[in-house]
Amino acid sequence: MANEVNHGRRRFLAGSTALIGGVGVVVTAIPFIESWLPSARAKSAAAPVTVDISKIEQGQMVRYGWRGLPVFIVNRTQEQLAGLPAQDSRLKDPKSENTDQQPKYCQNEYRSIKPEWLVVIGICTHLGCVPDYKGEVKPEPFDPNWKGGFYCPCHKSRYDMSARVYDGVPAPANLVVPPYHFVDDTHVQIGVDPNGASA
Repeated sequence: MANEVNHGRRRFLAGSTALIGGVGVVVTAIPFIESWLPSARAKSAAAPVTVDISKIEQGQMVRYGWRGLPVFIVNRTQEQLAGLPAQDSRLKDPKSENTDQQPKYCQNEYRSIKPEWLVVIGICTHLGCVPDYKGEVKPEPFDPNWKGGFYCPCHKSRYDMSARVYDGVPAPANLVVPPYHFVDDTHVQIGVDPNGASA
């Protein structure tokens, strides 16, 4: 009888120890596993950004932040758009054939979903400087035939009003068009394609 009680007690103690040990392993593993997950700050930094474009005047550029990068949104004028075809012979990639520089839905002369709205990451493709917006269609010291666009003050790279890079400058490629879509007529969401896919 005493042996039966001891066996039962041993089984109970062994089972209890295994259960408590298992719970301990799970409790200890939770913070370790949670450390692999992105922080709230990292999640918010990678999150899409929705911006109101209703107050951007024609010819004006406004800068927004997305993933720690400057994103330029330009409301192009008809004069700026009309000057685009004449620049093709001066550009490295006039047809935007480098598919890494824009989503497929922006692989056109305007490099945009709607011709008047340009959305690009404002980082020069040479060494990562932030180009200046020079939107006026007028002669500039760096280009007497300037039709508007972007000028990098660091090493003199130039981009037209579709952010296509000119030939003969240090920058090797067009400015990058991020994934984006129009939520409605006055809001653009940066970081999500029109079909809903996130970057």
